[in-house]
Amino acid sequence: MGDVTSPATYAPAAKSIKRPDPVAVGTIVWLGSEVMFFAGLFAIYFTLRSTSPELWAERSALLNVPFALVNTIILVLSSVTCQMGVFAAERAQPYTTRSPKYRWGMVEWFFLTFALGAIFVSGQVWEYAQLVAEGMPITSDAYASAFYLTTGFHALHVTGGLVAFLLVIGRAYAVKNFGAKEETTAIVVSYYWHFVDVVWIALFAVIYFLK
Repeated sequence: MGDVTSPATYAPAAKSIKRPDPVAVGTIVWLGSEVMFFAGLFAIYFTLRSTSPELWAERSALLNVPFALVNTIILVLSSVTCQMGVFAAERAQPYTTRSPKYRWGMVEWFFLTFALGAIFVSGQVWEYAQLVAEGMPITSDAYASAFYLTTGFHALHVTGGLVAFLLVIGRAYAVKNFGAKEETTAIVVSYYWHFVDVVWIALFAVIYFLK
């Protein structure tokens, strides 16, 4: 009687578990703490509005709403250009390509985002100068202190984002092969930038439109 060969058996392949990137998770957690920080600043404004409505009405009349609206649109557009840079990073394209078709890379989109963000910060500085000239320095009253404190902290966050864009661009030039680490860095910076934009939209609505 010949040997009977039993059919081959195979162990099921282990399923690979795709874990979230720890840098991205850490950034999201940190942004959560930033939400609480800005929530405190919003609380200052709502408290001031309820306790000093006359001061609120008098000082808010000095604000240049059309200028602030244009500045806000510039910042929102920078969020769009930032995301376009992320799309370029996800397809591993750090620079502009001319074949098979002309398409901007991550570096070019992030440079444009940096320029728009710098214009926004410059606009805020110009607005501060105008308000001081009209008699509203930071030490004048509670409304002025709340206004400069809130918008000033946001401007610092925007400036931090601008520095982050320069670091991402510099890294793209420094590495020989644009890979997953560079892509993750671009995505993380975009999380921060979108957060800054959303916070400003809320600030803009409260400061310039809430009567």
